[in-house]
Amino acid sequence: MTSGAEASREGWSRRRFIGALGGTAAVIAVPAPAATPADPESSRTTTPESSAAKAPAPGTRRPAKASGPRALYLGTYTSVDGGGTGIGLATYDASTGQITGAGTLTGVADPSYLAVHPDGRTLYAVDEQTAGAVTAVRLADRTVLGARSTGGAGPCHLSVHPTGRWLLSANYTSGSVAVHPIDTSGALGERTALVKHSSPQPGPGQDGPHAHQFVTSPDGGHVLAVDLGTDTVYTYRLDTTKGTLTEVSQAHTRAGAGPRSLTFHPGGRYAYLANEVDDTIAVCAYDPATGALSIGDPQSSGSTGDATNYPAQILVTSNGAYAFLANRGDNTLARYAVEADGARLRLLGTVPVSGDFPRQIALSPDGTLLFTANQKSSTVSVFHVDDSTGQLALAGEPFASPVAVCALPL
Repeated sequence: MTSGAEASREGWSRRRFIGALGGTAAVIAVPAPAATPADPESSRTTTPESSAAKAPAPGTRRPAKASGPRALYLGTYTSVDGGGTGIGLATYDASTGQITGAGTLTGVADPSYLAVHPDGRTLYAVDEQTAGAVTAVRLADRTVLGARSTGGAGPCHLSVHPTGRWLLSANYTSGSVAVHPIDTSGALGERTALVKHSSPQPGPGQDGPHAHQFVTSPDGGHVLAVDLGTDTVYTYRLDTTKGTLTEVSQAHTRAGAGPRSLTFHPGGRYAYLANEVDDTIAVCAYDPATGALSIGDPQSSGSTGDATNYPAQILVTSNGAYAFLANRGDNTLARYAVEADGARLRLLGTVPVSGDFPRQIALSPDGTLLFTANQKSSTVSVFHVDDSTGQLALAGEPFASPVAVCALPL
């Protein structure tokens, strides 16, 4: 595993040294929902030739589109060689997927993850540095509304609570999660909560807790923090009046799994967890009444084993029929059929991302396009998504974007 010294020097988190990760540790079984084994034929890896076509696959949904470009915001690192100078500004064509650059919003350091307010008027970015912060940007005139300290180091993820009143952020390097109030202008107030993950002890090869994601459950009653360092997903109840956090549950992966990304099925009773370190995913059962999460058995990420692979982000289509996983190292998108009302995932195959190290993926609001931010190739790839089969077809050549680590289509 990457050493603690490497992980913290000059504000650089382990996330930037991910290529140095080593092996995993012993397996501990955790009872949870059963998963259907992948069909050998349907899970066969797609060949590069079949996936590199520039035209959409037959049957790809093509609903009528409103005229005019749509906004796309791009996250990067500003403190690395070849990195960007701020938040990348671009537009995309909702029918063709073509991206057009539109400049850069400077004044935000290391904006490696982005999120937008539910009303669409304010953009939020992490400042992934030793003195971590979160920044608000008014989109109407692209004015930076100010930054607030997250109380920790290396913030790597943020999300907005569905009420639009609270910003949730995860400090990777220091292993903590924070809450900030959002006022009516979209600006951020002083932090109302900061919780460091002190229990359980770090997993095999880890130097401490590493909070990687902080999201709200579909029912809105709980917020969940995924911690790679402690192999744990923490459930909190957020006081939506005071902005404080109360822990109500913990869910533990097998030792050394290194959970990174959690996404919920639209039905609200199941979620899917991508485990970065042991190269697996898992189906999780979720109880909205208590906030308890039960993590299922590990399943294949679809990687071939030809290169060391680190699953990144997992997404589910809005109709709950398909899930997609970004594989860094294998450099593919894995496609899964979602079955039994969300209780099972079945691997269907993989598609090359036409880039190197897909750090993050995002669906367009209408679900017809999927964007991959490819960190090492400094590109963003776009895929058409077939609504009926979940098949992916590359939409032209990838767009050049310096050290692309986040793509946010609006």
